[in-house]
Amino acid sequence: MKALAGKRKSGNTVSAVWALAERAAKGTDIGIWDVRFVKEGADWFLRIFIDKPQGIGLEDCETISRALSPLLDEEDPIEQSYCLEVCSPGINRELTRPEHFEQFAGSPVRVKLIRPLPDGRRDLAGELLGCADSQIRLRAEGEEVITIAQKDSASVRLLDDDFEEE
Repeated sequence: MKALAGKRKSGNTVSAVWALAERAAKGTDIGIWDVRFVKEGADWFLRIFIDKPQGIGLEDCETISRALSPLLDEEDPIEQSYCLEVCSPGINRELTRPEHFEQFAGSPVRVKLIRPLPDGRRDLAGELLGCADSQIRLRAEGEEVITIAQKDSASVRLLDDDFEEE
């Protein structure tokens, strides 16, 4: 998809696309999990992560993609060329928003840190106790409760007993 020349839009791209994605999902049982606009190499990717209680299938991705494409063409919130991808957040989904942390409190997670803790650890696994005031609380191995500033985490991902992320 390519925006038309001269139709520059102001404001936050992700916020604008999120609103369009919610419009595309209206009337379905599909929710928007996350929206990311990222550059990989020379190419830009607009990734819409969708979710629903029963899990996401290919048909769900297709439904949202078909509903969202004309809205993106009409509103034209992105100046440069990009590739639209609609996908599931996956079993080891990344938690990024307050509602993600609330929904998965009590679940096993892996937290990767930008900088190591004083004891040298950069990779923590344990039970997510919650996230309040941008502070992630985690019960790590040995019942140790650790509080980490959300800005100091590179990622927080759900862990599944069968499919642990490497």
